Amino acid sequence: MAHKSDLATPNPNLILGICCLSLLLVAMDVTIVNVALPAIARKLHAALSQLQWIVDAYTLVVAALLMFTGSMSDRFGRKRVFQIGLVMFTLGSAACSAAPTIQALIFFRALQGLGASMLNPVALAIIAQAFPEEKPRAAAMGVWSAVFGIALALGPLVGGALTQAFGWRLIFLINVPIGISAVVLTARYVPESKAARPRALDPIGQVLIFIALAGLTYAIIEGPRVGWSSAVFIGLLAASFGSLAGFLLYEPRRAEPLLDERFFRSVPFSAASVIALLSFGAFAGFLFLNTLYLQQSRGLSAFHTGLCTLPLAAAVMFCGPLSGRMVGRRGTRPSLLAAGAGMMAGTLLLTGLSPQTPLPLLLGAYAVFGFALGMVNPAISTVAVDGMPRSQTGVAAAVASTSRQVGAALGVAVAGTVVHESRTRGIAFSAATHPIWWAMAACGAAIAILGWVTNTAWAQNSAQRVAALMK
Repeated sequence: MAHKSDLATPNPNLILGICCLSLLLVAMDVTIVNVALPAIARKLHAALSQLQWIVDAYTLVVAALLMFTGSMSDRFGRKRVFQIGLVMFTLGSAACSAAPTIQALIFFRALQGLGASMLNPVALAIIAQAFPEEKPRAAAMGVWSAVFGIALALGPLVGGALTQAFGWRLIFLINVPIGISAVVLTARYVPESKAARPRALDPIGQVLIFIALAGLTYAIIEGPRVGWSSAVFIGLLAASFGSLAGFLLYEPRRAEPLLDERFFRSVPFSAASVIALLSFGAFAGFLFLNTLYLQQSRGLSAFHTGLCTLPLAAAVMFCGPLSGRMVGRRGTRPSLLAAGAGMMAGTLLLTGLSPQTPLPLLLGAYAVFGFALGMVNPAISTVAVDGMPRSQTGVAAAVASTSRQVGAALGVAVAGTVVHESRTRGIAFSAATHPIWWAMAACGAAIAILGWVTNTAWAQNSAQRVAALMK
């Protein structure tokens, strides 16, 4: 027998608010931890590679499981999986706040990521169910995007304030009352729903893709410690690329693959995946290195480090909605060209970074980079679903979200490892970051080029051909 709350007609705006509460938890947790990393390093005696794992243990698990948990929710119930995700994320946050060692903290961050993987894609499905008509649903997605941008941008500021005033453990502990509130509200007001015909589960494909991502990330982060020519490093790379090859061979033989390779015959879809990878890889690396630089090279407190990110936060919050309106009126090309140019400009300003770099120049670089991130994010999902049949837009958007998370994990891994290698040769931290800023500028150039290409007639025709194949 259905529960009374499931039978009553729920208020869709209340459901949207509950889903946005979960988004606030997950999106802010992506960035809030960065400002606390130096404090964590001091208290738990963590090396740079362990700081990388504090970030990547979370993003890697989210990236690997997003599509799988979406399929689970369609089969077993979206409300049920959403509640399980909230409980796991809340428990993981409580455990992180009490972690006695750096190894325990990394493990509990992975537990947080497991919970987070059940929240965002499932929340989007719940919102779509609550808003069946196109215009109200579009407005709801606009609110969702705005909350995402605000949470992502304000994470460093909130993290800096909490770390400075109460210590790093509170950045995790504060999630607990919010998570409990979300669990209670979900139980009371969110109706249960399932897909009429859920996609078949693909455990083999899921394991293969997890090994591929984890092996590559582990090899990049631990390469300096184990040696670039060691059997461990070579074995990790072999496992990663072997799993990827196995995934590419296995998936086309399934009637309902975890990821249909035909998607990538669409130039806009493939470009959206690469743009998401590059832009969020640059963003995660940018935030990781700059929070360490501001505290270690310039001696700023956690709170003042958070304040320095305000220009980035303000730019993301202002430019995200602006880009959304531009995409609706003029397509994705203007937003992507602006994003690529902004990323190039913002990172080129940092290629001469030193402890004496003028603060106004730093803040200007942060604002320009925030402009780029705000402009690119709304365009990614639009490009990913461009030309796809409606039955496939959810999967296409999920792949774009996965690409964002994979990019974030690899961005931190590569940025931290390059800096670590430079520092072992006696190079100061600020100078060791210079190659990364040049690499990010190249990412900006690639985003601009892809933004132009995706709007050509050739690219649009490829999307139409794929849409016809998948109907």
